[in-house]
Amino acid sequence: MTITIQIIWLFLLALPIACVAWTVTHEEVFREPREYCVNRSKNGKTLLKRKFFYLFTCEYCFSHYVSLFFVCLTDFHLLLGDWRGYLIAGFALVWIANIYMSIFAFLRQDIKKEKTEIALMEEKIEEKGL
Repeated sequence: MTITIQIIWLFLLALPIACVAWTVTHEEVFREPREYCVNRSKNGKTLLKRKFFYLFTCEYCFSHYVSLFFVCLTDFHLLLGDWRGYLIAGFALVWIANIYMSIFAFLRQDIKKEKTEIALMEEKIEEKGL
């Protein structure tokens, strides 16, 4: 693969990684398993158990495992054709995926802020109208 194709793969492959990591660690569909993992990460008897369950509550931590899965699934490597290329690809994918998740979190926060401001303005208008 040329370096240009590798870079395109890097930025495209990071999208599903970010999507999976964000969905598992933040969205309502996985709320119950996530709450269980949060509880186990705080109340686990051993350090190993606490850290294992924490991995499913942190999008950064979880994105490492999702990236590993996608690197294995796609046989994607970056810059080098041997094991070092897989290692570089894994960490590069984590980094790009976390940039995507940060942008998404910022946009969601901004949208939530705008919705709250609109609701407050509508409330004020209703109060003046009454």
